[in-house]
Amino acid sequence: MGKTRPIDSSVKLFFADPVQPLHRQYLALRSFYFEEKSAVEVAAQYGYTVQAVYTLAKNFRNRLESSKTSGAELFFQELKLGRPKQERDSNLVEIIVNFRKKQLSVPDIKILLDSKGYNVTEGLVYRVCDENGFARLPKRSSEQRQELMERSGYVDVIQAAISTRYPFIEEEQFSSKGVGVLTFLPLIKKYKIDKVIQKSSYPKTKKIGRLSSILAFLALKLSNVQRYGQDDGWCMDRGLGMFAGLNVLPKTTWYSAYSDAIERKDNVAFLKSMNRIFADHGLLSDTANLDFTAIPYWGDEDPFENNWSGKRSKALISIQAALAQDPDTGILCYGDTTVKHDNQDDVVLEFLDFYQSGTGKKVNYLIFDSKFTTLENLGRINGHEINFITIQRKSKHLNEKIAQIPDAQWKTVKIEKPNHKSRTAVYSESTTTNKRYGDQPLRQIFIKGRSIKPATILTNDFELKAEEVIRRYSRRWLIENEISEQIHFFHLNRNCSGIVVKVDFDLTMTILAHNLYRLLAAELQGYSHNRAQSLYDKFIDNYGEVVVGEDEITVKMNRKRALPLLRESIPQLEDTYSWLGNKKLVFTANSHT
Repeated sequence: MGKTRPIDSSVKLFFADPVQPLHRQYLALRSFYFEEKSAVEVAAQYGYTVQAVYTLAKNFRNRLESSKTSGAELFFQELKLGRPKQERDSNLVEIIVNFRKKQLSVPDIKILLDSKGYNVTEGLVYRVCDENGFARLPKRSSEQRQELMERSGYVDVIQAAISTRYPFIEEEQFSSKGVGVLTFLPLIKKYKIDKVIQKSSYPKTKKIGRLSSILAFLALKLSNVQRYGQDDGWCMDRGLGMFAGLNVLPKTTWYSAYSDAIERKDNVAFLKSMNRIFADHGLLSDTANLDFTAIPYWGDEDPFENNWSGKRSKALISIQAALAQDPDTGILCYGDTTVKHDNQDDVVLEFLDFYQSGTGKKVNYLIFDSKFTTLENLGRINGHEINFITIQRKSKHLNEKIAQIPDAQWKTVKIEKPNHKSRTAVYSESTTTNKRYGDQPLRQIFIKGRSIKPATILTNDFELKAEEVIRRYSRRWLIENEISEQIHFFHLNRNCSGIVVKVDFDLTMTILAHNLYRLLAAELQGYSHNRAQSLYDKFIDNYGEVVVGEDEITVKMNRKRALPLLRESIPQLEDTYSWLGNKKLVFTANSHT
């Protein structure tokens, strides 16, 4: 007889009283099937109900029959705790190190890696940087980050993908610093701007449709990309690409080629369609502010005229553009870059025809400066029963007339500035006539004051109080601020120095982007007076993650102070987006800043 083998009590307890659920299920099923114990006995031994034992047995039998294996892997499998270890190849580590040497941040590196299908986390990128001795980067502005992206030379490290329509077939997740721009999509859907684009005469290409083409231009305008001369981070950011329904935005050569096929009539028709939408939503009043702006030409040839540039306080070889703005909402309703010296006086008449044919409504009030048109055209405007307010050109005779006005005839008025503050001025008024105007009476309002250059306002409105006429004209200064914004934020004066795009089309896209920012400002309670740059810095400039699901796309934006207000203000739409695979858009806050 063999010797009796001693059994450790802890080992015996392991089989008698299993703790792990899978272990307990295995022993119960073994007793039921192999040892042929009854369900009542198995239930009593392992702490199940009798019904639970039958259910376990049935499920196990079905799974065993449906599988081609022995069924051992149903219980005996290695369970790994924590996140799975990410694979690191030498090429990936080398790419991360090269990017970090160029002072790119961890989120920027991850965005570039996502564009090429590297499935890595920010944590892995951070660990690789830390293991290679890189210190934490200092805080930098968006302009500094963009400049670093341009100088990074990433093209030598990783090639940008070819832009194609996003398939929206597989569920996936990627990082983007363009998630804030995606918040404009509900506004585009709410005002049916996507339908206007689809019905427009703008061209489409084989791979990129009409809507995606225009949205690709718009994505750059909305995201404050300052220079387009290189294929930098913007053409590898998948979030900006998704804005247009693409995997990534096209490269610079595509933008140039696309704009070559666009004519002035396409832009005019598009602006008219947009104005009909704005008019239907009550965003266009009966008043329009008009002004010229010079878009500098930086080429070697000299095909253009000299125009005065208020930004540089001198005349420049440039393209002269006309803009019209609604003073109440800030919506820009007209743009024209075909203005020359020999036809600039008639721009106001062309605008009247454009506005009425586009909206079906008549402009009742025009406000512009002294050089916008002639006295003869003012007479024509008056003949159409349209009120106007302008500034009279200075002359020696006019200065002498102002100097002879007695002190008792000057009255005080408060003028509201664009920043909602006010300043005090004094005014006096009289009536005059001019043969070039048709010998009709004209109202003159002389104005001067501290920090205000003396000026003479001309108007054909004799019913409005002089104080209100002055305030109305002072609001024309707002369009000067809007023009300044086009130059600084939407980079209207840089359109020929980077991507070679037709100027009139670039101006039309600038107007569309500007109006979207004004629509966003109207949704944000307390921020309706903010300019595009402030709105971008506070709300739009943000990193985050995009999760593509089966029925919806979830945009997870990193937490920042203004994020709650932005999420509350985004129009809540149940509609799906045709260019996003007919999925819904959901905006949430990310778990980190």
